[in-house]
Amino acid sequence: MSFFEELKRRNVVRVAVAYIVASWVLLQVADLVLDAIKAPDWVIQSMLLFVVLGFIAAMIIAWAYEMTPEGLKRESEVDRSQSITNETAARLDRITIALLVAVVAIIAVERFVLAPPGADPAPAQVQESAEPTPVNPAPAVQATQENSVAVLPFVAMSSGEDDEYFADGLTEEILNSLAQLPELLVTARTSSFSFKGQDVPVTEIAEKLGVRHIVEGSVRRSGERLRVTAQLVRAADGFHLWSENYDSTSEDTIQVQEDIAEKIALAMDVVMDEQKREAMRDAGLRDVEAFIAMQKARELYQRAHGDAEQIPTLRAANGYYEQVLERVPGYPPALLEHSDLYVHILNDDALGIPTTGVTEDDIATAKDFMLTDVSTALENARNFTEQNQLEIDLSFLSGNWRGIEQRIQRYNESDHCDKPTWSPQFALPFGNAQAYAERIQQVVECDPLTTSNWFELSRAWLWAGDSERALEVVRRGMEVAPGGWLPYAHNWALMATRRFEEQNTAIETEFRFESDRLVGHISRLAAMGDPAGIPALLERFRNDEDYNDYQLQLVSARIGDRETANRIAAGVDQHIQGSQALALLIYWCKCGAPFDIEVTPAFAEAFEQTGYDWPPPSPIQWPLKDW
Repeated sequence: MSFFEELKRRNVVRVAVAYIVASWVLLQVADLVLDAIKAPDWVIQSMLLFVVLGFIAAMIIAWAYEMTPEGLKRESEVDRSQSITNETAARLDRITIALLVAVVAIIAVERFVLAPPGADPAPAQVQESAEPTPVNPAPAVQATQENSVAVLPFVAMSSGEDDEYFADGLTEEILNSLAQLPELLVTARTSSFSFKGQDVPVTEIAEKLGVRHIVEGSVRRSGERLRVTAQLVRAADGFHLWSENYDSTSEDTIQVQEDIAEKIALAMDVVMDEQKREAMRDAGLRDVEAFIAMQKARELYQRAHGDAEQIPTLRAANGYYEQVLERVPGYPPALLEHSDLYVHILNDDALGIPTTGVTEDDIATAKDFMLTDVSTALENARNFTEQNQLEIDLSFLSGNWRGIEQRIQRYNESDHCDKPTWSPQFALPFGNAQAYAERIQQVVECDPLTTSNWFELSRAWLWAGDSERALEVVRRGMEVAPGGWLPYAHNWALMATRRFEEQNTAIETEFRFESDRLVGHISRLAAMGDPAGIPALLERFRNDEDYNDYQLQLVSARIGDRETANRIAAGVDQHIQGSQALALLIYWCKCGAPFDIEVTPAFAEAFEQTGYDWPPPSPIQWPLKDW
């Protein structure tokens, strides 16, 4: 008798199958129970270790012993003619079938009972497990400062209609390719492109970006003819480590771009293999018309988050994103940025922020469009890091918040230069704010001239309880990357450090709109514990042309007007995007709980899935608020 046949005769195989299925059922039930009682992670880890060790013991017992009518006996002591292994096998089969029914029941309960209502609207698909299936996990190699590089925008030497966008697109394709190599620390696009059109010495650029190497080049197009020059420069002494000229045609653009990226990598001593080449190819659009459209879309997208009117400008950007997606379906960056229009439509409507050009039909369809974009981006994630970040974004936007804590923890443990759009809403008020601050510090090092990164880092340290460091960070950010929302972060840091006179000056000099100045002064008095001047300021705020319920809810919570804060929050809770909007209120208020969770049942039900504790702490003292 062969060894395998003997395994079958002794029912070792059946015992193994039954044990594995039973262990899965046990661990799933334990995970649900331990998650509900918020048990520490080591409990489930200990159970998993016990199950693995038990499997080994079960296999030894199944081989060495046999069940008989008199009980368990050593197999060598059992007369083969009296063996009842066939009966035992039948019992094991019935047990396994019963366990498989339990598996189906548990999956059904998790899928249809434990998921919060509205948490899984088609087409959004958020994995129930907090552990994603890795997509192209990066090799365990760390970049070093010595192997740091910034790719500057290639100069367009011709003046065709789209030649500048073509040059920018070629630059970004090279940058994205190099960023896939774990051996290289590559400055992000926004910081590199901030030097576009400037005549700044390479040494100064390298110092500002914190890199040792610079890639620069030029592009000239004439009809179908294409001439590209590229060079890799060591910033310390201006030495050219590599340079090359390419005379080709527009049809060969992608081949030229890939050749440039690979030769730069080789010049920086990166050992190339097919896996790395594939990752570099997958990172880009690999389509000339698509990367030209992407540059046009990004130009409008950035303008929408600056001084331009937001909704109309995002609509215009989406026209170009749709051109990109028509040529390269499923491209995650285009899909994620395309979704931003619908996010703003929903959040503005939920929070009572007046908008122009938004119809009832826009509001009714925005959620489906938003979730379609982000879920499609997730389905096409190109690597593990991008997958995890998109899972965080989709989890937040869909309202299915189960497992978001573990996903944010995985992000904190990563070392990629990107950041999820919607991670701070939970990572700071409820999670490990210090770990998140240390993670965002890495993002700032990769992308030091992006204003939003300094803003994110400052308020992360504020939530982590280090208000002096938050103030230091925001002041540094205002020096190197001024603008954006940094005046708000400066305002919060001054309140947290109780520099109220300095804050008074900052409100008048840094805030552009009267409504922001009024909210700033009301908040300053609330932080001082001085209610005397608040009613007059509130009256002026209510009469301001930019008045909205969102800002009223913030100041109401800060001054301790519980009734008004709860009334507004209860109304927001009824909106299709109410839970997400209320999470934003918590995040921006920095006042602990800006409402009683009992008045927001939809938010409470979604929040229960996170595993976080309520209420959140307050990084700023508000003496007038007594809850």
